[in-house]
Amino acid sequence: MKLTKEKLTIFIILVTEVLGFSLILPFLPFYAQDLGANPLTIGLILTSFSLCQLISAPIMGRLSDHYGRKPLLIISQLSTVIGFLVLGFSKSLWMVFLSRIIDGLIGSNFTIAQSYLSDISSKKDRSKAFGLSGAAFGFGFLIGPAIGGFLSQFGYSVPSFLAAGVSFIPIIITIFFLEETVKRGKKFKLGWDIFQIKDFRNFFQNRELALNFYQFFTFVLTHSIYVSGFALFAERQLGFASNNVGFVLTYIGLISILLRGVFLSKLIDYFGERKLQYIGIFCLILAMIGVIFVKEIWFFMIIMTLFAFGNGVSRPVMVGEISRKVSGKKQGAVLGVTSSLASLSNIIGPFISGLIIQYFFPGCLGLVASIILFVGLGLMIWENRKFKEL
Repeated sequence: MKLTKEKLTIFIILVTEVLGFSLILPFLPFYAQDLGANPLTIGLILTSFSLCQLISAPIMGRLSDHYGRKPLLIISQLSTVIGFLVLGFSKSLWMVFLSRIIDGLIGSNFTIAQSYLSDISSKKDRSKAFGLSGAAFGFGFLIGPAIGGFLSQFGYSVPSFLAAGVSFIPIIITIFFLEETVKRGKKFKLGWDIFQIKDFRNFFQNRELALNFYQFFTFVLTHSIYVSGFALFAERQLGFASNNVGFVLTYIGLISILLRGVFLSKLIDYFGERKLQYIGIFCLILAMIGVIFVKEIWFFMIIMTLFAFGNGVSRPVMVGEISRKVSGKKQGAVLGVTSSLASLSNIIGPFISGLIIQYFFPGCLGLVASIILFVGLGLMIWENRKFKEL
């Protein structure tokens, strides 16, 4: 896949977006905990962001199909900056909730960015293009968590304000360097149909596409259950603080960069997308089973390596496969539905994670996640048998 000027620009935008988010990730659960939150409340804080994303992602995706990717990117980026500023000034739990709601309500940056990548990529190269967004995600995670975890020692507001500053950078890049890919359509009416209920119904009536959606849902739900509880799991199971959490997330970011930025295209060409997806899910299942028994740091790092690899190869392949099954005019809509499914998973996941950590032993995260992954694997096997795509 050729790295064009447009793809490089969107890559830089995504890196700065992820960098801002990854700065707050290591310390946010500890921040809320210091303000009196229990694990279930922390899960609800993360759920509030995803609930707002569930509402906003289809709307932002559809609006970007009509008004263009560029203006909607700017609006969503501005929302993210405001959310981080509110977090920096937070002195109570309601302000932490508010910061996540503001960011989630309009900040559907990744949905619009992936729609942009679809616009400038051929169907054949969709999975590789989405791998580029994954590489940006990994690159942002390479330095963000380590910096955020380190700066949190000087006060949680310090990395929050830094995240706001970093998140302002993509606004400038979008305004001056990103070219529009969508021609503005006819007059657009705001109505209930913008929530894509019709799109959900139409897309899910396609049985093949529906199976892809179900697979994606189980994958993201598993990821959400583990990642949302990761900081508190590591604290209780291994005695980690926010800076330790930051360094582990940085390690995952390094793997993501190498995998998605260097090896993904080669792995797709060698194994094929479907076989690579099987390999990725199998690695995730092994990792989640390992979470149940982890007590030593060396074993924990092996688990995280398997987790990073499985996640890194599975997600872009799943999204690419979904994207190829609809026309170019429906890219924003189908990716908006995909993002909504991810948000639904991220609503359920933190709540489950909070319940598990508060009322059961932390290793139960791996038990529940592995069961859900087995369901997703069963769906993959069923699709393979039914449609003979392998």
